[in-house]
Amino acid sequence: GSFSSDQSVAHATATTQMVATGKRARLTSIQGKGNSASASVIFRSGGATGTIIATYLFGEEGLDMYLPGSGILFIDGIHATIAGTGGVTITFT
Repeated sequence: GSFSSDQSVAHATATTQMVATGKRARLTSIQGKGNSASASVIFRSGGATGTIIATYLFGEEGLDMYLPGSGILFIDGIHATIAGTGGVTITFT
């Protein structure tokens, strides 16, 4: 049989627009490598100065999170402000 999915993946090592503004997306999982005690990622909808939707402070232990149900809705793209981490990977629909 075949498997079909509408999931997409994005990876970033610095602050960036992970899903283009103007596009609706649902964040369904997050992985982050903890490089320092102050590792964090802040997700915004509407670009770098948009509305903060979720903040994760994960330190050296890193982050590996599946968001149940339909995930977190972002109406206007997904922007990630990344600090103290070697990289963040997200899956989204």
